[in-house]
Amino acid sequence: MNKWLTFLVALCVFGMAGTALAQTPKSGAASPNDAVRSAVENVVKATRADAAARSGDVNATSKIVEREFLPYTDFARTTRIAVGAAAWNQATPEQRKQLVEQFQMLLVHTYALQLTQIRDQNVRFRFEPATLSAKGTDAVVKTRVQGSGDDMAVGYRLGKGQDGWRIYDIDMMGAWLIQIYQQQFASQIAQGGVEGLIKYLSAHNARFGQ
Repeated sequence: MNKWLTFLVALCVFGMAGTALAQTPKSGAASPNDAVRSAVENVVKATRADAAARSGDVNATSKIVEREFLPYTDFARTTRIAVGAAAWNQATPEQRKQLVEQFQMLLVHTYALQLTQIRDQNVRFRFEPATLSAKGTDAVVKTRVQGSGDDMAVGYRLGKGQDGWRIYDIDMMGAWLIQIYQQQFASQIAQGGVEGLIKYLSAHNARFGQ
């Protein structure tokens, strides 16, 4: 498995769909490591156990990501940061809702598609102890993704809320997911405002029949 596909494995389990806001962690996510380990191991195990996912069914794989990984994430926070404070504050409640839903939908289908392409690979994960912020409300968990001769570092950033620890960003080869999308979103907002960004995301999701 080449390093690009390894990257997509890490991201595909971070891909999320529009039901994220209604879900809560199954285990309470008492620690950052608990959240990351449960999320990653659950989605990989479920994918391998599902006949449709093993056969390459993208929709089946997407549902697994939604069911097994979403409870450990805070994608509303991810979207808010990626969009930027100025645009987010100007957006209406309905626009914010659409931004979260469309961005999540785009990621879950994109990375579920990539996951189906490497479903037969023997991917293994190693988890290092979390590094906490001074206030103890933010953490980074570093992992190693191993498979077919590759060994790649992947970092997960988490925040602590009333319902436990939630993943909201991921680092790969020095590039955080939020940083990557901030540039794309800023360009779309500059051209057409918040509504323009929503239309941009909707157009990409239409390619998946959504």
